[in-house]
Amino acid sequence: MNQKDNSFDRQGSMDALFCTVGKNKNAKFYLFPELCKGCGLCIVKCPVHTLVWSHHLGIYGTPVVEPEDDGLKCTACGLCQLFCPDCAIKIEKL
Repeated sequence: MNQKDNSFDRQGSMDALFCTVGKNKNAKFYLFPELCKGCGLCIVKCPVHTLVWSHHLGIYGTPVVEPEDDGLKCTACGLCQLFCPDCAIKIEKL
């Protein structure tokens, strides 16, 4: 997540990393590092290959994911959210 779009947003009792994604910035990609174990299923299932490993660490000290290139390739399809076994990703269409 790039420096200018990278923010922390309070979601209940957990902090979420988020950035605005899509060509028209029409969605928000939320990642909850406290839930992510770094399994990589979201990277494998992303149809446009926009997710990459991040320098942020998850709950087990493993890297979490982030959208590549400011998330411009992201279509906000939600497959990453659907396949995440730990509910660590949320896609919110704007």
